Amino acid sequence: MAYMNSASSSPASASAETILALVWDKTEHTLTLSTSIWLLAIGVAIAVLLIVWRICAGGFTFKNFEIDQADIGIGDQKFTFKPNMTDKQVAYAIWVELSTRKIGLPIDFEHDVISEIYDSWYGFFTVTRELVKGIPAQKVRRDSTQKIIRLSIEVLNEGLRPHLTRWQARFRHWYDRELRKYDQGTGEEVLDPQLIQEKFPKYDELKTDMERVNQSLIKYRKQMYRMVLKD
Repeated sequence: MAYMNSASSSPASASAETILALVWDKTEHTLTLSTSIWLLAIGVAIAVLLIVWRICAGGFTFKNFEIDQADIGIGDQKFTFKPNMTDKQVAYAIWVELSTRKIGLPIDFEHDVISEIYDSWYGFFTVTRELVKGIPAQKVRRDSTQKIIRLSIEVLNEGLRPHLTRWQARFRHWYDRELRKYDQGTGEEVLDPQLIQEKFPKYDELKTDMERVNQSLIKYRKQMYRMVLKD
């Protein structure tokens, strides 16, 4: 850096290119800082490289975020981490899936058809699994991203899977058989699908367990949305 007095500058010094100059003008009583276009270009290049490096490393981190598994109903641990942009993208994708499927919305057993709800649940299971698999390996190394992946897998394995394993095949087998009876005219009367499903031998037990899972997934959806909005 060069310091120059405007009153004493010479032609020889003006002929040399100044990278960074601090000039005091005695007449105007002003201090001027000037820099070379090359120095400015180097500074911009370094800033761009730092931004690219941060993005490749998983993005910029935000404030601490906490998820209590007990609130979701799938465990008793608390996750505290600083979500980066990758985590927010994963959370947003999960939130969209939960918000556009029956899986993340309250079930209305008077109007909803259980077999269609199971289709939605299974679809979410597949989409979430593919979403987790699609996260680049270099970004999985981040602690926050690992916690998001772990939570997502536990929601599938501890939230959805036990119910689907216990009830889905039993209900579908019974329901398909009942539909065939009514379609063939061998049933006692023609009923709506919603009324047919109520005749399932363990309907009340299935309904209670399905409501429990549904409430957990609704809470999970809200947590993902909260993470997306977290600064």
